[in-house]
Amino acid sequence: MKDVRRQKKPVGQSTQRRDQLMQERIHDPYKARAKHAGPAICPRCKAVWDAGRWFWSSQSLDQAESALCPACHRIDDKYPAGELHVSGQFALAHRQEILDLMRNCEAREGREHPLARIMTIEHREDELYVTTTDLHLPRVIANALERAFKRQAEFHYDLEGYYARIRWSREAGARS
Repeated sequence: MKDVRRQKKPVGQSTQRRDQLMQERIHDPYKARAKHAGPAICPRCKAVWDAGRWFWSSQSLDQAESALCPACHRIDDKYPAGELHVSGQFALAHRQEILDLMRNCEAREGREHPLARIMTIEHREDELYVTTTDLHLPRVIANALERAFKRQAEFHYDLEGYYARIRWSREAGARS
């Protein structure tokens, strides 16, 4: 009879196979596939990439290569990562207050996350339609709307497509 006890692997060896194609959990088509050799700067917004992330810098980077940041790339392609629908008579009556709240959220988020920007704000007949370069900014704005105006938002995330769709309304018949 064979001894079926588990044999210990030497330290540093993995039991995981390396010859299989692994699917990434979240697919963002605008995430860089390769790292830059050194620091990079976006020629449009002046965001700086270094050590694997984008940030704002007040330093002059003379030797930095030029690379379009994902947010500017999305804006050029008109391909948002998130959208927010703010609808109803309340939203129309308080449009300017809601727009100010959105811009304040964008400014606050943008200080820490340069890729979080509002792309467009469209004034449709019964709603404000907002598109963003970031998956999380619509939720930040929706949370601020919830705190300010006491109504829940509807969230839908498509992580495979890297997209967020959020609806907020303060009307009595709304599903939120």
